[in-house]
Amino acid sequence: MHARLLPVGLVTPEVAGGMRYARIIADDLVYAYAFDGPTSVRSLTDADVERVGAEELGRAAHANLMRMPVSYEEIPLAGRATLHSVFGDSHFVASKALYLGELARQVTGVMLPSAGALVVVPTRHLLAFHPIADGSVVDALNDLAAYALGAYEDGPGRLSPRVYWWHRGGLTSLTVVDEDTRTLSLRPPQELLGLMKGLVRLDGAGRIAVDRAAPDPAGLTRTTVESVARLAQDPSGLGEAFAAALALAHVRCTDDPVVSELVTWDAWETAVRLGSALFAGSEAEQWYLGEENALRLPATPAAPPADARAWLDAVYLALACRAHDRVARLCRVPLETLRQDDTVDAYVLHWIDTLRTYLSGGPSDEVVEKLLAAIGTSLPEALTHAPDDFVNRIDFQPVSLFHRLFTQEHEAFAEVLAEALAEHGGYWGQSGAPRARVALGPLAMACLAHDRGFLIDPARLPHLPRYLVDGKRVEDIS
Repeated sequence: MHARLLPVGLVTPEVAGGMRYARIIADDLVYAYAFDGPTSVRSLTDADVERVGAEELGRAAHANLMRMPVSYEEIPLAGRATLHSVFGDSHFVASKALYLGELARQVTGVMLPSAGALVVVPTRHLLAFHPIADGSVVDALNDLAAYALGAYEDGPGRLSPRVYWWHRGGLTSLTVVDEDTRTLSLRPPQELLGLMKGLVRLDGAGRIAVDRAAPDPAGLTRTTVESVARLAQDPSGLGEAFAAALALAHVRCTDDPVVSELVTWDAWETAVRLGSALFAGSEAEQWYLGEENALRLPATPAAPPADARAWLDAVYLALACRAHDRVARLCRVPLETLRQDDTVDAYVLHWIDTLRTYLSGGPSDEVVEKLLAAIGTSLPEALTHAPDDFVNRIDFQPVSLFHRLFTQEHEAFAEVLAEALAEHGGYWGQSGAPRARVALGPLAMACLAHDRGFLIDPARLPHLPRYLVDGKRVEDIS
């Protein structure tokens, strides 16, 4: 006995009369049971289910389906997306999509992310899926749609040309069929659109853990220098220049993890200057990135983008480098502008509001109110844009540290800081991504805590540049 997916069109009214136990689980797809005999496959009737017992039959059908051998391969696409293809001669291969989380562990050795996966079941012999883990999901959606339609038309054993979202054990169709023209289009639900927007922004800024090669510091230096040089003609490139400088600051910490060298400090200073200019504007400035590169930033009016996490990066950098005047300028960026960022969850904006209030010397009761709002909206059930793993292990850690800092719990702060750095290391693993090098949010909170009398020994803590935490490498950023 096996669990089986059937196309809706195969279950005619006459057939359905004897299979009342079967149920539609998604557009075009019916869940049923089938007997896999030596020479034929037969769908079970209500009488069969009653004779065996629905509960016992369900357990056996699931176990038999998942034991059935299949072939597996990865299909790299033109962009960064990869499709995971599962195929075989059995009539039940595509039915494994019913238990896609279990199947993904079997064939890839990795659990699906909390956001689930895109999946297609064009024929009974084939399924393909793409984990929703990074910004490549946008390309994968379109590629899967074309892949499914082609395989469905080729047959044999047609199931469905639709793209589905497998999430929390259920399948949701993302494909809309125009019955008049018989054309297909993609229309993801709002929940998935929110996830996709968040992943694209997070991935584009290198904030989430994906396979990345370590960038070349010399190449990043050239990119930063060239980006700044172009600003005189094209001020709109300031965001790209900030992103390059921020990546360079992190990458420099690969060979200089304590930030003892001048060239590393220059990279951090460059990121501070560009981050504050991006959000708060700047007068004309000149400084050096290494001995050979004189950087000139033209006078820049304040034109803050609706990028909440980039604002946090700019503040974290300024705090770590003790650029307090720039922190004050960043805190004057209108919250209404940052609230226009539709790629972040509500807790991010509450956290920004908390920091702005605290760093601007606002009343303690307001800080508490806003901090509680940030904590309350960070729960898994409230998240709509960011993966749970990223929120819990990376993005929320500065909030948790600030809580202990604000309440002056010195021992608790030390414990939470150690946990945050362990989570940072575990999340990034062996990734070569720039942000793997330094835990930027915890670093900013550690610098605040150090300056407020908390005892912190950065020599014993990974991912925290020692001479930024204790301020010994920090120079004046005029």
